[in-house]
Amino acid sequence: MATSESQSRPSRGGDRERGGPRAFRRVRPKACQFCVDKIEAINYKDVDKLRMLVTERGKIKPRGQTGTCAAHQRKVALAIKRARNMAMLPFVAG
Repeated sequence: MATSESQSRPSRGGDRERGGPRAFRRVRPKACQFCVDKIEAINYKDVDKLRMLVTERGKIKPRGQTGTCAAHQRKVALAIKRARNMAMLPFVAG
């Protein structure tokens, strides 16, 4: 009485074909919003714009989620860190 391999192992989340949790889903388009608007400098005092790039828990969102290019992502991270040090953004949401 040999069981099939699918019955002996527990499922780990679903298949990519069926849209399980491991399936790749693009959240945002890959066009950098800062490049489209031709913004060169990202100001740490512009808290409204920076809040869109931070999760509700206070973490910086990754490039794949926001769609920013590598150069602007580095500037965004620096601006968020400066805003945190000036107490304009929280380090963690609690």
